[in-house]
Amino acid sequence: MKQTYGHKLKNICCRLLLAICFVAFQCFSFSSEAFANINSLRIGQGVGNIRLVFDSTSSFDYKVFLLSDPKRLIIDTQNVKVNPKIVNQLNQNTFLSNPRLGTVGVDDVRIAFNLKKPVIIKKAFLLPPQSSFGWRFVIDLELVSEREFSSRLGSSHALTNDNYKESKVAEKASKQKQYIKENTNQKKIIVLDPGHGGHDPGAIGYSGVYEKNITLAMSKELKALLDKTGKYKVYLTRSTDKFIPLRDRIKIARRYNADLFMSIHADSAKNRSAKGLSVYTLSETASDKEAAALAERENKADVISGLDLGQHSKEVSDVLINLAQRETMNRSSEFAGFMVQEMKKKVKLVSNTHRFAGFAVLKGPDVPAVLLEIGYLSNRQEEKQLQQKSYRKKLGEATVKAIDRYFDNMQHASVF
Repeated sequence: MKQTYGHKLKNICCRLLLAICFVAFQCFSFSSEAFANINSLRIGQGVGNIRLVFDSTSSFDYKVFLLSDPKRLIIDTQNVKVNPKIVNQLNQNTFLSNPRLGTVGVDDVRIAFNLKKPVIIKKAFLLPPQSSFGWRFVIDLELVSEREFSSRLGSSHALTNDNYKESKVAEKASKQKQYIKENTNQKKIIVLDPGHGGHDPGAIGYSGVYEKNITLAMSKELKALLDKTGKYKVYLTRSTDKFIPLRDRIKIARRYNADLFMSIHADSAKNRSAKGLSVYTLSETASDKEAAALAERENKADVISGLDLGQHSKEVSDVLINLAQRETMNRSSEFAGFMVQEMKKKVKLVSNTHRFAGFAVLKGPDVPAVLLEIGYLSNRQEEKQLQQKSYRKKLGEATVKAIDRYFDNMQHASVF
């Protein structure tokens, strides 16, 4: 009798376990299938027309429209994951260029193309699976006059499917704006990052001055100037002489929900006559050998504290980097342009002032960031200037003007 009861109990437990596993599998499947996956892009071109075909694992909601200055084709999607590799699948054609991915609201995906010629959107539709094909999203474009193109611009002329919810994007954007309003009193948030610190002195100047001390003084003075405007909420990654790993500096900027991140450094070179200010933004391929060498030198600060640089790069996924960082890099470059324009009125700049390198502190996927090299400590004259508060104030005033211009220019709100 006990054996029979035990056998029944065992069967019941096994069935319960199977049921739990089945429910868990169903939940996982539902979660996985909640998003369509766009994996590839095919383009066909005719005489005066072009067809874009996106291959997808399932149907999804979309909105397709045109913008100008420059001419762009915009595709907003909801509940979609896009393989970043599709931006490399644009064949040579006479209509489209510069494909890129971004986000709309909080997490919906935007696909954008620059248009080489004026077009209109003739059709946009989904095709269900057929034969060897899965779901396909099709957009037909037709070459038109500039006048007709101008008459079809904006969301009012967008093509959507019936399920596309404008309110969904608007609601997310509204919540995001409300969060910023409640937590920052509508002030733009700027995080200033004094380079190096603690056991990492950075560059050592002509007379022995430490970069870490110059960058901290510059950052504090710039913060005071920005606070004085009343328009910004400014934070420092460090306010004392302490070491902070590079990727922790990124985390600080993201924790504060920064609108702009500025890492402040002073340069050094074997050539003692080298002098001038430069501005760097992120690029995985450095603009020249000097930029690459500088990025490598700065990034080694992680190793100084026994931390593996590669280990910390896992904080952001490859997907986020590909989707969000394209937009962030464009915004960073826009700000760098304003910095160069304002700084050249005040101080000496290096040639090719806006440079590109793979600095670790610029790799936050969703925070526009620049690295400012305020001068060469290895140059006797420039080292002396950087130790003077009046000179640092001049740099700070130019930086404030660049920041004002950046936030006043509404183009930074969307690179699309």
